[in-house]
Amino acid sequence: MIDPAVEGLGFEEYLQRIAEFTDTELIPSEPEMVADGAVPQHIVERMARLGLFAVSIPRRYGGLEWSMSQQVRLTFEFTRASCVYRSRFSTVIGLCSQAILDHGTEDQRRRLLPAMAAGELVTAFALTEAEAGSDAAHLATTATRQGENYVIEGEKRYITNAAWADAFLVFARTDPNEPGAEGISAFIVDAQSPGISTALPEMMNGHAEAPVGEIFFRNTRVPAGNLLGGIEGRGLTQALRGINHARLHVAATCVGQATRMLEETTAYLDRRHQFGGPLSELGAVQAELGRSFAELEAGRSMTLDCAQAFDAGDIPRHRIAAAKLYCSEMASRVADRCVQLLGGAGIVGPHPVPRMWRDVRALRIYEGSSPVHERNLAKAMIKQVGMDGTLPDSFRVTRRKSA
Repeated sequence: MIDPAVEGLGFEEYLQRIAEFTDTELIPSEPEMVADGAVPQHIVERMARLGLFAVSIPRRYGGLEWSMSQQVRLTFEFTRASCVYRSRFSTVIGLCSQAILDHGTEDQRRRLLPAMAAGELVTAFALTEAEAGSDAAHLATTATRQGENYVIEGEKRYITNAAWADAFLVFARTDPNEPGAEGISAFIVDAQSPGISTALPEMMNGHAEAPVGEIFFRNTRVPAGNLLGGIEGRGLTQALRGINHARLHVAATCVGQATRMLEETTAYLDRRHQFGGPLSELGAVQAELGRSFAELEAGRSMTLDCAQAFDAGDIPRHRIAAAKLYCSEMASRVADRCVQLLGGAGIVGPHPVPRMWRDVRALRIYEGSSPVHERNLAKAMIKQVGMDGTLPDSFRVTRRKSA
């Protein structure tokens, strides 16, 4: 449940509260999280009380209803701490709540969103399969109508919060005669339904404290009323709203992670003395730091610009994809430079940067891998230039047609 005092805060006050929470609780709790192998429950409860499960959900459904620009600024702050913390509420505020908000029935919104905003209903976005990751239109999980129920059969993998979710937003094929996207529908599925089981991987290379998991559906019966929006065949369209929302959050997460790594590394280099002075005074070191800061600022600006366009009523999906692509690659470059600058401390010992280095690598895969974004952006460019000579979501001022 959200603390009533938090609900009454203006945005700038709330942003300050989250920044303080990051500095005084999230970052200091990272060693505990690593030792436990999971996000501590007291931290999850604090995140819920502070409204982090509610930032994108409208107030009429119990949320805080911050704009996309505000959500991005909040993400810059709380992802200065481990991005593993964010994983516990990311699927609620992005992938799942936005699909329900835009495409669910009013009954589904009123039944689910208030509990999601309060942190009482953790959700997972069950799309990816062994043979359908980036190529989601060819997923194999099926949902067969039987009277007042659908029966779901199939398997999902690499699902964030699979082991902790109370409900899944499941994408399954309802039309076996339609092999593409038009045969797919979305369902809200209680995680405790008979026939559902989950499994965690034996190891994770990064995000070890919030591992993704597999979900197995065996003769799982779901009430027909849980079909998202009450309409078959719109599953991937329904997913896109949440995916674009989540991609922008991932871009902002990369900015927050790079900020922390650069702050930690710069402080270390200023304390570490070699060759008669601080390492921070060496020209080669300064070149790496300066280049990293410039790239960080470029990513921050891209992300904020996309958020402002989002708030203006447009979803600039190509620019969002570009921001996600650039920022995730940027964070990995910054992480690699920071580990190199730390020297031995980047390989041995408890310094936070090497752990973050492992964690940010996954962000080049989550919400669309870098090669897929590169290909899709190129295709969009070729198509749009062929139509009118401009780039997708272009800022270019076009000439008015003469009367």
